[in-house]
Amino acid sequence: MYHVERPVFNEGYIDSELLHRKKRTSKSLQRRIAEHLRCSSEKAKSVVFGFLPILTWLPSYPLKQYLFGDIVSGISTGVMQLPQGLAYAMLAAVPPVFGLYSSFYPVLLYTFFGTSKHISIGTFAVISLMIGGVAVREAPDSMFAVNGTNASQVVDFEARDARRVEVVVALTTLVGIIQLVLGLLRFGFLAIYLTEPLVRGFTTAAAVHVSVSQIKYLLGVHTARFNGPLSVVYSLDAVFRNIASTNVVTLIIGLVCTVFLYFIKDLNERFKKKLPIPIPGEIIVVIVSTGISYGMVMSENYGVEVVGKIPTGLLPPKIPDFSVFPNLFPDAFAISVVGFSIAISLAKTFALKHGYSVDGNQELIALGLCNFMSSFFHTFVVTASMSRSLVQESTGGHTEIAGLLASILVLLVVVAIGFVFQPLPTTVLAAIIMVNLLGMFKQLKDIPALWRTSKIELAIWLVSFFASVLLGLDYGLVVAMGFAILTVIYRTQCPKNALLGQIPDTGLYFDVDEYEEVVAGPKKQMDHVYNNGQMNENHTESDSEDDFFLQRLTPIHTIILDFTPVNFIDSVGAKCIKSVSQQLLFPKKTLEDRLVRSG
Repeated sequence: MYHVERPVFNEGYIDSELLHRKKRTSKSLQRRIAEHLRCSSEKAKSVVFGFLPILTWLPSYPLKQYLFGDIVSGISTGVMQLPQGLAYAMLAAVPPVFGLYSSFYPVLLYTFFGTSKHISIGTFAVISLMIGGVAVREAPDSMFAVNGTNASQVVDFEARDARRVEVVVALTTLVGIIQLVLGLLRFGFLAIYLTEPLVRGFTTAAAVHVSVSQIKYLLGVHTARFNGPLSVVYSLDAVFRNIASTNVVTLIIGLVCTVFLYFIKDLNERFKKKLPIPIPGEIIVVIVSTGISYGMVMSENYGVEVVGKIPTGLLPPKIPDFSVFPNLFPDAFAISVVGFSIAISLAKTFALKHGYSVDGNQELIALGLCNFMSSFFHTFVVTASMSRSLVQESTGGHTEIAGLLASILVLLVVVAIGFVFQPLPTTVLAAIIMVNLLGMFKQLKDIPALWRTSKIELAIWLVSFFASVLLGLDYGLVVAMGFAILTVIYRTQCPKNALLGQIPDTGLYFDVDEYEEVVAGPKKQMDHVYNNGQMNENHTESDSEDDFFLQRLTPIHTIILDFTPVNFIDSVGAKCIKSVSQQLLFPKKTLEDRLVRSG
């Protein structure tokens, strides 16, 4: 039993006796701008430390406690970064070596500008697929058709790939600019508009797109790459039309690698507490399949498609082609928001787990700088990778040093031994991609869970999924965001309201439509008969309608309005409250007048 007793306060008493408002003098716009731009040593230090978070933790970096864990984590993540960089470059429709470039420069830069200690920046399947769609649209095979033998047309793959690289690099530059500007304007809150059901439905749809796009590599058939609405349907139709030309050796290699990678992934999951580091199944598959392909000369003897030429060393910087910016802006904005949403959601998850905070605006700035500055060195758009981030965290990574070491490992491979991967079969990369998508397909388990908890969130998930699968990732994202906003409007305009009834002799009130009448303890004698706060219909037919509706069901002492879920009150709401108050003070008004004023 609790008994609370205190005086009844009114607003006038609180303002005059308990609280004293601060005196505020209005400032001119010129003065506010001057104060904002005024520089001091403390303000300059705060700006520098905010822009370069590495300065806040590197000077006090505990070598003995963190260094070994960061080294192990960096090597483990770097070993994983290599095959994924090669594989996701195929999704981005550029030669594999550009995936390695994208696994070095942005990761190095994030060490200086990022605020998350555990996410692994680099290539990611969803973003790579969105990039590839833009590259194929802007530089389709038909643009590079040349006359071949017997009056046939063939594609100039070298010219096509060079143009697609130019388009992808320009897109990356534009994405970086958009993210950087949004970060400087403090638009880090944008991620809240991409709710979790929307993002999970979208990424599951992206997994469908990615899987379908890799079937042709797994089978060794040659089909065109489709983009836009119903691209999944067209891609499947093209594969089935050409399935008779399947390369059996390519299929066997792909299936063996898929089974092996799935087995290793399951093994790592089952024994993650006992294994000091995860078994690097992907790099094992890459090394073994590259050796076998080289030894058996599979490209020439069996027609197995391989990665091909990988230049040794880094390419010199080059200014992007700004002329294609107008065509790329809508895609760049969508990729910017999706990439940031994925990165910040992972960053907040790890920050909550390990007890530190991440700055959404600084993360936008960090991603923007990573993409913008790296684009001059021939990279494509990057974001955080879920699988690599889990490895980086689970293998003992404590700080961004782990990501720095992973980027150095990638650099050593690019500079020294990149050419070794030239005989690598592309079907192996397809197997790596498809196995890494298993985590996204597990998000289908959200459907029964959301059915039990929130039908509206389930609708958002399903609309996001089906719209993205059928219309493509770009249009699907727009439709999903529009539908999510409509659900907010629906919830606002159609809130749930309930008539509450009191359990006798208690202070408990419950929805009369949800619960049966509760009888507890001796009932008090009352003038009327009540059923969960509602008066029984025991009035006679002679009672007038006015008398029935205007009589009070219970003796009214005080009415409490619970405004906890109310965000704001506008003038219309204030008038409505005033109207209700007047109705209670003067209950003998006519029914018609009452309905008019409350309407």
